[in-house]
Order: sequence, then C-alpha cells, then structure tokens
Amino acid sequence: MTSKGKRVILKKEVFDSILDYGRACHPREGILLLRGKVQGGNVVIDEVVVPPFSIRGFRSSGFPLYMLPLDFSIIGIAHSHPSGNLKPSIADLNNFYGEIMVIVAYPYMSSRDIAVYDRQGERLSFELVL
Repeated sequence: MTSKGKRVILKKEVFDSILDYGRACHPREGILLLRGKVQGGNVVIDEVVVPPFSIRGFRSSGFPLYMLPLDFSIIGIAHSHPSGNLKPSIADLNNFYGEIMVIVAYPYMSSRDIAVYDRQGERLSFELVL
C-alpha cells in the first residue's frame, strides 16, 4: 500500500504518552514500541510499550530486536528527537521497524511536535481519537 492510501489513527492517550515520554527522556532520545492493528487503509495505534533493554542516548536510542517477544500487534516505533527536528535521519530510516514511525520533537507539547512517517520516509497525516 502506498502512503497516499494510508490513514493513521492515534488514540489520544497514546498521543499524550508519546509526548510525556519525550519530555521524561529529554535531553536523551527515548524509544517506544507502538501496538495496534493495520486494517485495509487504516493504521490504528492504541498502545505504547517501552521495549525491553532499550537504550536512551544523547544521539540515538535503540533496543535489541532479539529481545522482543513474538508480538504481531507491534506495528511500529516512536522515538524522540531532543534537537527539535521532526525529520527522520538516514539511521532512522535504516532501522525502521513495522508499518510506521512516529517522531516526537522538543518541546513535546502539541501535535506540532509529532510527525508520522512510512518506511520510505514520506510524512503521513494522522488523526486523534478518544
């Protein structure tokens, strides 16, 4: 499916959790797993999970893939950019996991500080639901 046909839906509590996690990790990068489902043209994100043995560094964040449980509800990752830059780096795109990637950037306060991307690095629009 192309990114033009993809509709990303974030639950409000997930949106708030991503912003809160970015603030809590600052000035380091933080990383989260996104749980949800892909149905047709919709990607619905309804939960975040801190990956086991995740690393939060000043220039990157990550986790050992081999430590993840077999969980088909994990559909992507979210990570923070303390620099305030919402664009994915080459390293972000090379380490893409799942269907989508969410980037949250400093100051982690509103929807202006969150961007969603597909694996080609194309920005996707998203909507919030209760």
